[in-house]
Amino acid sequence: MKKKPPMSDNVQAFLDGATAAADEERYVLRLYVTGHTPLSTKAIVRIRKICEEHLKGRYDLEVMDISQNPKLAASEQIIAAPTLIKKLPLPLRRFIGDMSQTERILLGLDLQKTEKSPPPQS
Repeated sequence: MKKKPPMSDNVQAFLDGATAAADEERYVLRLYVTGHTPLSTKAIVRIRKICEEHLKGRYDLEVMDISQNPKLAASEQIIAAPTLIKKLPLPLRRFIGDMSQTERILLGLDLQKTEKSPPPQS
């Protein structure tokens, strides 16, 4: 088996920089709610908690009340509320509900990797 040649310092520095940049990536999120309902309030509290625990200092969260601006719902194609839209980093993703499925949201925000299942045993 051939040994891989050691990486040059330049290549290693590039890889380290790319990893650091990914860790510092800014998230732009919009949460669409309808008024001050219990469901809207839960969604706001939960997404803020997720952001503070996993994105502290590197996210922008904007809460939009579509009951105050129904045209906004149409322009963003919001069919249910609460809806969270991850604008950046790409790809754009949508989450509907009270934001209680933390694991699903973390996966969708690319903050948690899926665990691979062990290979089946013969």
